Amino acid sequence: MSCKLCPNLCEVDRARGVGLCLAGGKMVINRAALHYYEEPPISGTRGSGTVFFGGCTMKCIYCQNYLISRRPSGKECTPKELAEIIKRLEGEGAHNINLVTPTHFSDGIKKALDIYRPRIPIVYNTSGYELKSEIEALEDYVDIYLPDFKYSDSKLAAELSGRPRYPELALEAIGAMLSQKRNRYDSQGIMLEGVIIRHMVIPGEVPNSIGVLEAILKHFGSGVTLSLMSQFTPIEGCGRLPVRLKPIEYKAVVAKAEKLGFSDVFIQELSSAKPEYTPPFDID
Repeated sequence: MSCKLCPNLCEVDRARGVGLCLAGGKMVINRAALHYYEEPPISGTRGSGTVFFGGCTMKCIYCQNYLISRRPSGKECTPKELAEIIKRLEGEGAHNINLVTPTHFSDGIKKALDIYRPRIPIVYNTSGYELKSEIEALEDYVDIYLPDFKYSDSKLAAELSGRPRYPELALEAIGAMLSQKRNRYDSQGIMLEGVIIRHMVIPGEVPNSIGVLEAILKHFGSGVTLSLMSQFTPIEGCGRLPVRLKPIEYKAVVAKAEKLGFSDVFIQELSSAKPEYTPPFDID
C-alpha cells in the first residue's frame, strides 16, 4: 500500500522501501524508558513512559534527536512487541505512555493499542506536522496531545525544516486536537487528558515566535495551555543559526505571551539548553 500517513504524502510502498520519513514497513524504536524531563503534568514524580521512534516526517536542521531522526537504526518492532513495551512501562510506574515522533508509525501504534490498552494515558508527542484526518483517526487512541507549533513563517519552515506548508497544517491539526480533548488532571496535578502546545524559541528568530503566539491566539484563544521552551541546543549542521538562545530573546517571547493574555504557560529555565538532557539512544 502507498503511504499517506503524513502531509508529505510520498505514497511509498513501505513494504518495499522507505518514505521521506526514512521509515520502512516495521516500526523502529530507539529508546523505551521512564523519562523525567517533560512538562510537570507529564513527567510527574514517577516519570513518563517514553517511547522514542526512529525517523521523522520533518527535516529540522537543529533536531536534538538527529541521531535517530536522520538514521533510524534502532530495533524493529511489531505491534505485539510494542504492546509488551507499553505493558512494561506501565508496570514500572509510568504516569503515562509517551509516544515521541509517532506520526509515520501511527498505523502500527493503533494496532498495538488494540492489543493492549494501558490504564494510564496515551501521549501523542508530535512535531505538529500532521494531517487533520490522521488526528481524527487517533481520537479513540490518544488521551493527551503534545504538539509542537514550530513556525508561523512558511519561509522559515522551508529553510529550517524543509516544510513550507508547516504553519497551515500544524494549525489545522492542533485545532483537531483541541476539538477532541479538554484538560483534565488527577488530584496530584498529573494530566489525564488534554493538549499542551509546545513552542521552542529559535535563536535569532523572535519574530517567528511572536507570530506563533499571535496565530494561536487568533485561532484558539488565550485559554489554551502553552509550553515555551528555551532548550535550543546547537548540533552539527545548524548552519547560520546562532550557537545559543539569548536570555533577552526568551524573555521577550514570554513577555509577549503574558501581554496577549495567555495565563496557562510553562516556562523553561535557560539551563535546559544542555546536551545531557537529550537521552541516550540505542543506535546499534
